[in-house]
Amino acid sequence: MSGGPYTYSVWTPAAPPLATHPTSRTELIHITIAFLVLTFDLVIILSGRGLLVGSTGLFAPISVFFVLLAAAAALTGFIAHELAHKLVARRLGYWAEFRMWPFGLFLSVLTSLSGFLFAAPGATMVNGMDPRDLRGWGQTGVAGPVSNLLFATGFYLASLVTFRYNSPAAGALLFLALINTLFATFNLLPLGPLDGAKVFRWGAGRWVAAFVGSAAFLGVSYAAFYSYGSPFLAW
Repeated sequence: MSGGPYTYSVWTPAAPPLATHPTSRTELIHITIAFLVLTFDLVIILSGRGLLVGSTGLFAPISVFFVLLAAAAALTGFIAHELAHKLVARRLGYWAEFRMWPFGLFLSVLTSLSGFLFAAPGATMVNGMDPRDLRGWGQTGVAGPVSNLLFATGFYLASLVTFRYNSPAAGALLFLALINTLFATFNLLPLGPLDGAKVFRWGAGRWVAAFVGSAAFLGVSYAAFYSYGSPFLAW
């Protein structure tokens, strides 16, 4: 599995003004479609199906466990990420709503069917924020990865407890921690429209702290899930 949601915020002068209600019908439709597509992608990955991998067949019955785990990953890794962008932007006084990117969603399905995931579901659009407001863009940008890292921390700590009690939930919790750290680290890359570029322009030191911390957590989560099968690693 590689990549993560290709999320970004853009300054769009033609967008609607700040609305009285925080969520429009259009946003609900867009974010629901993106959520369902990403959940489908993750189910394909988790169940080992696809055109190039797996022997059970693409249309074989799928465990409810895989569906619930995929939905939890999409909800915390993607939905919460986008809502964090929106919450900060609105607290700063700007209009902000999620808009899906149909081609990006189509690309995510193609890659998941090939055995890995590169998702570009869409973006939280922000209107009215001056492009020169580096602090505003930086705070809005870093909010998404921070939400991922908070969820990852909770999942990892929960995996420590459940592993001690020999619960099978430990593996699922480690997976959720891995997904969230993966999404956070990918989005913190200082490239193009990604969140990391906005954080870097806000301050190189802030970006280094955020990226290094996220990448280190990703490494621990990856090692725990794939190499050791235990949140305690080799300790």
